Amino acid sequence: MAHDMTSADQPRPDHRKGPVRLRGAQRPTSTTDQRLLDSRGPSDWVHTDPWRVLRIQSEFVEGFGALAELGPAVSIFGSARTKPDDPMYEAGRQIAAKLCGEGYAVITGGGPGAMEAANRGASECGGVSVGLGIELPHEQGMNEWVDLGINFRYFFVRKTMFVKYAQGYVVLPGGFGTMDELFEALTLVQTQKITSFPIVLFGTEYWGGLIDWLRTTMLTDGKIGQPDIDMLHLTDDVDEAVAWFVAKDS
Repeated sequence: MAHDMTSADQPRPDHRKGPVRLRGAQRPTSTTDQRLLDSRGPSDWVHTDPWRVLRIQSEFVEGFGALAELGPAVSIFGSARTKPDDPMYEAGRQIAAKLCGEGYAVITGGGPGAMEAANRGASECGGVSVGLGIELPHEQGMNEWVDLGINFRYFFVRKTMFVKYAQGYVVLPGGFGTMDELFEALTLVQTQKITSFPIVLFGTEYWGGLIDWLRTTMLTDGKIGQPDIDMLHLTDDVDEAVAWFVAKDS
């Protein structure tokens, strides 16, 4: 005798939305094509997370496309607040010019201060001067020495470009943004996400306290190892900074 299926026994219809399966109250009342072709309705969908994914994707595509043929490069970081009469401004300009003479393009955040100094050094040398800008509440804009500039909405996309297209970092005195880039690179090297990535800290008076703290606190407490500290090269000499970088990159 056939068994009468109750409503609880009935298989619930499902709806496929790409790789997502929806059942019950989660099933939509319209199709994706229908919503695309129907021009009526609210426009707040352009601010939703799925739409942001497309914007993120477009930023990666634009960045990869613009930098794919850049060749050997070094990312130089430092404070946007560095003044032109600051010795670190001139140091940044000289470091960039000498790296340009060694065949490297120079990548910065494209803003003022130490970034401008590095872009200036590369541009005056006749090399490739790259600026990777970011959308900020207080608009900085690209400095006049950027020859190839890209503006990003998302920090994590921009940070990927700094790492992916550089053979290493030179870090001048800077603030939170500079520290963020520095420690992200250190983490990526420590976890072997990137290899052979020289990092120069320029300015012993500025960075010396940080190195001391890493040794006496983090290393002593077993949170890092000596090879982690050895990733950093601290110097006040422009020629030494460039020579060390080139030697480690080769």
